[in-house]
Amino acid sequence: GSAWGDWALYTDSPLRAFENELGVQAPVGFWDPVGLSKDGNVETFKRRRATEIKHGRISMLATMGYITPEVTGKFPGYLSPSTELKFADIPNGLAAISKVPAAGWAQIIAYAFFVEFSSNNFGWV
Repeated sequence: GSAWGDWALYTDSPLRAFENELGVQAPVGFWDPVGLSKDGNVETFKRRRATEIKHGRISMLATMGYITPEVTGKFPGYLSPSTELKFADIPNGLAAISKVPAAGWAQIIAYAFFVEFSSNNFGWV
């Protein structure tokens, strides 16, 4: 046996509630090294799983948003016609933060809030 005993005999663990969830694989089984699920609360587990999936999707989109302009080029025309700022004038990566006007960042943040608050009950996870 292992130093921790035989897991098959430890049937009272709240972690057993998640042993049959999607993504649980041998030989590790349900992996929760920090113990966030030790209380066995299924609602909390589902919320955390949905949040993890959402963050993963945002990370993938951010990666594509960084790579795509480098490979395919940028949109023609103006990002901000009032300041004569063209899409081509915006650098990639963190250097873009200081180049995008405040109104542009306000639109991005407003859209992010809209997406976050409108997607809570769609049952996508």
